[in-house]
Amino acid sequence: MAAVHDDVAEFALLLRRLKERTDRSYAALARRLDVHASTLHRYCTGEAVPQDFAGVERFAVLCGASVEERTELHRRWVVADAARRQPRPQEGRRAAVAPGGDTGPAVVADPARPVPAAVPDRRPRPQYRPRHRPRSRRRSLRSVALALALVAALLGLTASTAGHLPAPHRARATVPAPLTWTADDHTLGLSSCGEDYVVAQPPQKVPPPPHPEDIAAWATSQRAVHAGTAGVRITVQGRGSAAVVLEALHVRVTNRATPAAGRGTVYSLSDGCGAGITPRFFSVNLDAYQPVARSMPGDDGAGTPVPAIGFPYRVSLQDPEVLMVSARTESCTCDWYLDLTWSSQGRTGTVRIDDHGRPFHSTSSKGLPGYRYDRISYRPGRWVPIPAANMDATAG
Repeated sequence: MAAVHDDVAEFALLLRRLKERTDRSYAALARRLDVHASTLHRYCTGEAVPQDFAGVERFAVLCGASVEERTELHRRWVVADAARRQPRPQEGRRAAVAPGGDTGPAVVADPARPVPAAVPDRRPRPQYRPRHRPRSRRRSLRSVALALALVAALLGLTASTAGHLPAPHRARATVPAPLTWTADDHTLGLSSCGEDYVVAQPPQKVPPPPHPEDIAAWATSQRAVHAGTAGVRITVQGRGSAAVVLEALHVRVTNRATPAAGRGTVYSLSDGCGAGITPRFFSVNLDAYQPVARSMPGDDGAGTPVPAIGFPYRVSLQDPEVLMVSARTESCTCDWYLDLTWSSQGRTGTVRIDDHGRPFHSTSSKGLPGYRYDRISYRPGRWVPIPAANMDATAG
């Protein structure tokens, strides 16, 4: 786990260096970033790693980081985030027991007491003689005839199908893909503004919007479905030093249905958009007959566009990559997943990107009532209706 600690420590070190350039406290910076001061302090000390880079980039802009420094900060965040997601090794192993051995406590002889000599057992033992049963000659002849008939049938089958059977082949063991990946579809969205969910519960039974790291648990507990737009962050990393080329990203819709009228209410988790930084991403229109992942440009928050970069990408163990996907629907309830094709050292393959073995699930928000959480007019906060005109603009 030393490598994991080093990757996180390098990322935290760069955060602290950027903060030292300003005269602002953790509390002042946290207010600008819409996070708790303790959370920002944990990021800068390496106790935690942010789940989204958009907030990290806003922090860098507030600290006056250059484009090169933000690029390096993004690289260190990707490595630290990937290191944080690595599974920890088991802390203990079961002791091996020799075949036929005794798992009970060992008996240690006392050197002060003599060990009595073993006394041979002189009792007569019964002798067993094998019983020979004469075989029936008729049964033997019948077995031989049956065996000959079976051999003749097999030979005839082989002769009749000669030239039609495929050549024999050896069963090959499945070789794992030379890359690993993780996918998170419960994020704050491209601009870190928060996303919308459809929940089949009235506002009185829906808990307040959670912290960003708890969105997945909140959505699971409420059986929430992505409303309109679903953002998916995919982290891809090679298993070794050899480069892996990511060739393409394909969209697969497994089920498309008309949204049910009483499917629920839209709840917006938006709590402010900060600096308005939008990373480059892949846009997917789930309403299309054959949806395609299109590379789109981003915005650094200062009006400078971040150019779109399409496939291919190149990853390795030292150089992971983060792919942002924004999938939108206005007219369907869709189940969908992504196929990521790769090539490396003469091998090619495809990995399926989904929600822990299940397709991603999205539905339209058109025609549904909406609520947002108001912490300013009401203390500590409550769900308040969103005007219908705003809902129509968001759904359209």
